[in-house]
Amino acid sequence: MEEKESIAAFMRRCYDRGLTTATGGNISMKVGDIMLITPSGKDKASLSADDIAEVRIETGENLTPGKKLSIESGMHRMIYLRRPDAGAVVHCHPLFASLFSAAEEKIDTTLIAENWFLLDKVIKVSYALMGTEELAVAVSSASCGGDALLLENHGALAVGKTLLSAFDRMECLEQAAKLTYLSKTMCIRGLNSEERAAVARMR
Repeated sequence: MEEKESIAAFMRRCYDRGLTTATGGNISMKVGDIMLITPSGKDKASLSADDIAEVRIETGENLTPGKKLSIESGMHRMIYLRRPDAGAVVHCHPLFASLFSAAEEKIDTTLIAENWFLLDKVIKVSYALMGTEELAVAVSSASCGGDALLLENHGALAVGKTLLSAFDRMECLEQAAKLTYLSKTMCIRGLNSEERAAVARMR
């Protein structure tokens, strides 16, 4: 299935870009009433289409019982149930975004226009143990307010209509986190309110 190869390829890309660890992170895509998702515990650098699992979105039934589902399958599934517009979800543990997930300071998405365009605001979700229903409920609820999320003391998550758009947001989120961190070492001019409004109208 072409969609499974795309998921595996983007997961490998996340690892190659340093957006996640060898067995960390997960990616899913909605295909009709089915969710395709990366498995648990597999090396993300060598993931293949054959590793991708299938889950019925409405019920959570594993349609590929020979494959161990990602620990965050419930979180992905609940996002699709709450967000009919969502076509893909990328969850990673990028270095700088993860740093901000554990910090009081917020990521500034207004330093460059592209980040403001793609991300708008970044929503922070209060801590809940990974893989739990509590986390799934909190993240899926927060996703209704935006497409870029920080999971407190955990990592980052991006939602998109397509797999490429979700990956693009994840990459831009990490870039915005780096820029925010580095901006503390120099005098920075961010977008003013009129400039932000102009970009928002483009969005």
